[in-house]
Amino acid sequence: MLIEHRGRKPVVPDSAYVAASATVCGAVVLGEGVRVLHGAVLTAEDGEVTVGENTVVMENALVRGRAAHPAVIGDAVLIGPHAHVNGARVENEAFLATGAALFPGSVVGAAAEVRINAVVHANSRLEPEAVVPIGWVAVGDPAQLFSPERHEDIWAVQRELNFPGTVYRVPRGTSMREIMARQSEFYGSHRQDVILGHEGT
Repeated sequence: MLIEHRGRKPVVPDSAYVAASATVCGAVVLGEGVRVLHGAVLTAEDGEVTVGENTVVMENALVRGRAAHPAVIGDAVLIGPHAHVNGARVENEAFLATGAALFPGSVVGAAAEVRINAVVHANSRLEPEAVVPIGWVAVGDPAQLFSPERHEDIWAVQRELNFPGTVYRVPRGTSMREIMARQSEFYGSHRQDVILGHEGT
């Protein structure tokens, strides 16, 4: 499904494929040979999403772009099933396995691998050809790798990366009531979306 959002329409070349059950919303530009499989969502909120040639976005993955953190995906990238790419840059030939999660401001270097259920945290930079093991967390710039049970070590790096400011544009300690009121207003812009159908798929 192609959707116009905030006055912007997706750009889908004839050589690309968007499954009927996938959603491509707003200022999303797909490269030649891109494949967006069933259930995947590429949504340009108030920013952009660009996807390079021959990249495959697999079933039920999410790619989200925001104004301060557009989603920029390189060429020949695999975004695995249920992966979450939120305002991140993914360089050419990277591999994001099932359930991988990339947060705003993060960068995955060329030919790097983020394995099953691994995380690259906000404002963290993974070097080219680096590997984040299954379930591990990459945090910092350049990223340090931690097993998930090392929460205190992760937090020691993470707390300086300003997750609430980066993701929600609020200072740490802001109440969830205020954060979610702001989020409700922000995502309320979808009430004016225009369904374009499946042209170009």
